[in-house]
Amino acid sequence: VQLVESGGGSVQAGGSLRLSCAASGFTDDYVIIGWWRQAPGKEREGVSCIRRTDGRTYYSDSVKGRFTISSDNDKNTVYLQMQTLKVEDTAVYYCAIADRVERLWNRGDFWGKGTLVTVSS
Repeated sequence: VQLVESGGGSVQAGGSLRLSCAASGFTDDYVIIGWWRQAPGKEREGVSCIRRTDGRTYYSDSVKGRFTISSDNDKNTVYLQMQTLKVEDTAVYYCAIADRVERLWNRGDFWGKGTLVTVSS
């Protein structure tokens, strides 16, 4: 399984970024794909995920209304459009897959190397 994230970077508070994740080598059992993040010195936090079979989306309360997840199943790619970014969104963002939402919220079954998002005030 390979999950390759891209799109991280530095942005000022209030700005936007779009993360991408190209996934490959996984079986159809892994119907959930999404993102979790970890900020320095903080606990891991599930951010958002999408069920590939029907497109149902899930968001943590901390990003709801600001982040939008989408997927292109033909390309096995998932995107995270992040808007109105806050300093507290600063973290390494990891793309992950899982067979259920609860597992992805807890890091997932497989995850990528992560991409750093830095939001400055």
